[in-house]
Amino acid sequence: MLQIQAFTFNPFAENTYLLSDADKNGWIIDPGMSNAHEWAQMAQAIESQGLRPQAILNTHAHIDHILGIPALTEKYNIPFALHPLDSPVLTGAATSALMFGINGFTPPVVTQHLSEEIPLRLGKHTLQVLLTPGHSPGSVCFYNEKDGWLIGGDVLFNGSVGRTDLPGGHTETLMNSIRTQLYTLPNEVVVYPGHGPATTIGAEKKSNPFVRG
Repeated sequence: MLQIQAFTFNPFAENTYLLSDADKNGWIIDPGMSNAHEWAQMAQAIESQGLRPQAILNTHAHIDHILGIPALTEKYNIPFALHPLDSPVLTGAATSALMFGINGFTPPVVTQHLSEEIPLRLGKHTLQVLLTPGHSPGSVCFYNEKDGWLIGGDVLFNGSVGRTDLPGGHTETLMNSIRTQLYTLPNEVVVYPGHGPATTIGAEKKSNPFVRG
């Protein structure tokens, strides 16, 4: 079973996830560390457990989800994976950073492309890549069918959905992604979102005010 540790970073209260297996392999999803204190938290979690980071996997490339990537790639020399449809969002990240008062941010270079047709092999474990556009053109979710959880980025939240008023966002596309890619999963699947507390597919199908199952 993959272990999941959650951290909340940066002024946007973004959720970063650290996955690890029994062999001490580690993967970081959506690293949002924005200052030295937050970086120290992540480094301490990795090093205190003796983890060996293998890759950075991003659900999408909005600025709050990528702030920690440069420090991770520099320290651990690991690949950064993103769906190619989100490349325009990544290209615009420096401008987005300036809008929020973050100066001197250089977007990281993608070294691995995610594909919904190619599952990710994490040691002995498999993550399915679900293409779920709408919040951004190349938003994806990472689904662990065996353990019954999904890391969903900014697609589906506890009682809400991702915003669609950012460049590349589209409301009907997002709703279709949720209905066809997420609400078709078992009700008991736990959803770890990009912001806020975890939820389940069943809970959102029943009571989410934006898109019912």
